[in-house]
Amino acid sequence: MSAVPKVSVLIPTYNYGRYLPEAIESVLRQDFGDFELIVSDDCSTDDTTRILQDYATRDPRIRVHIHKQNLGMVANWNWCLQQARGEYIRYLFGDDCLATPHALGRMVALLDAHPEAALAVSARFTIDEHSTVTGIWDELKTEGIHKSGTIIARCLIESHNLIGEPSVVLFRRAQGLRGFASNLRQIVDLEMWFHLLIQGDALYTPEPLCCFRLHSGQQTAVNRTTKAGYLEMVGILREYLPQLTSRKPPSISPLTVKKILFRALVHLENKEGSQPNLSAEVEWLRNQLPALTRMFCWLDYRLKRPIENLRRSVRKRILRRKMRHAYPTHLAFVKALRNPSQASRTP
Repeated sequence: MSAVPKVSVLIPTYNYGRYLPEAIESVLRQDFGDFELIVSDDCSTDDTTRILQDYATRDPRIRVHIHKQNLGMVANWNWCLQQARGEYIRYLFGDDCLATPHALGRMVALLDAHPEAALAVSARFTIDEHSTVTGIWDELKTEGIHKSGTIIARCLIESHNLIGEPSVVLFRRAQGLRGFASNLRQIVDLEMWFHLLIQGDALYTPEPLCCFRLHSGQQTAVNRTTKAGYLEMVGILREYLPQLTSRKPPSISPLTVKKILFRALVHLENKEGSQPNLSAEVEWLRNQLPALTRMFCWLDYRLKRPIENLRRSVRKRILRRKMRHAYPTHLAFVKALRNPSQASRTP
């Protein structure tokens, strides 16, 4: 390993002692070895400290820090980023894991080959509380370069993070030093991806290189109950649309802008009755769209939505079949992580 590692793998964690060994083992078993592993525990109350102290004695690439006071989710993410020394940054949450020994090497090769790109993204397996693989998420679908304006437009139109969680992204440290926005809670990762995409395009591989765990205790599930994401999405829309439409040529066409505003309006109008604090944002969106424009966008939305839903359903079935037949070595690697003592570690 060089004095300055190629990759800083960052594991911010809080009360994930039951999952941490799988996350750490998945990094230590990578065939790409030029990394540092920084684990930042945000004052956990479970057995996380004992687990981390044990791992810290095994490998000099592991740096462990136990915070004496709770920083909070975003502050812990940013603390990890401030400590990182690598050219590239790869987050891996304490309840997730890498899905294959070549996960890091594959992502590094993508960014190395495309200096104009700001981040690399992969598909990911979903796993449950027992570490059983349950599906594949593959929203970007097409392998290769995805233009920044196109991805941002799709995310805004669909009001969804199509890039994924921090555990599936590799980005350049120099471009991400600003850190994650501390004023956000629900879509803080999506805003960071937009910040990076303003600086370059994205590279995508449909090979699942990471496992994203779905369980009731994860922060995403907790945040969803607050409905904060609806307001945050409009805030992001206000911030980034002017940056993209002012480019020459613009990254997003005027017609696409109208569709983005209309889709945001539809999402907020559906929630306005139960969330009175959305009224001001709903009114702002209506003011951006004249009545005739809203009618056109409504027809476009009504015609395309059933087709979008059908495509999504068919895609899910195809991916479930693909998961069983295309990635046997990946599934075996993930399964072996549940029993660290029984599986050999890649040097």
